[in-house]
Amino acid sequence: MTITVKVAGLKEVQAALRELPNATAKNIMSRVLLKRAEPVAEAARALVPVHEGHLRNSIHVSTRLTRRQRGRHRKVDRDDVEVFVGPGSDPAAHLQEFGSSHHAAQPFMRPAWDRTKDDLLEGVGADMWAEIEKAVARLAKKAAKV
Repeated sequence: MTITVKVAGLKEVQAALRELPNATAKNIMSRVLLKRAEPVAEAARALVPVHEGHLRNSIHVSTRLTRRQRGRHRKVDRDDVEVFVGPGSDPAAHLQEFGSSHHAAQPFMRPAWDRTKDDLLEGVGADMWAEIEKAVARLAKKAAKV
């Protein structure tokens, strides 16, 4: 299952990011999204049923997927920045989340998202502005040296 979120009302942030070099803008977006996604992972770790702890320990925030996940994933645009939260390649994860004919569903990712999405989405804009201001200051300092 894929959840796509579009945040409205950040046109000024988008315009400011477009004025920066592409690599800098992508780095800013990655840093902010990684920081803001960590509470989702923490909530999922708290909600996951624990037998031995393997599933709980496999929940991470990353910009990368496993080889198998990359093969199935369709990136919409080259310029997009994506951050993934979840149990990675743990084979038990989807069975725990969605259940099977032998095991009732015990969701942990969706409830974690539902609990944390408002804070995540509200804080993205403020964090982006802070990172943009830092990047502009770095670029100005670098330009002054040349």
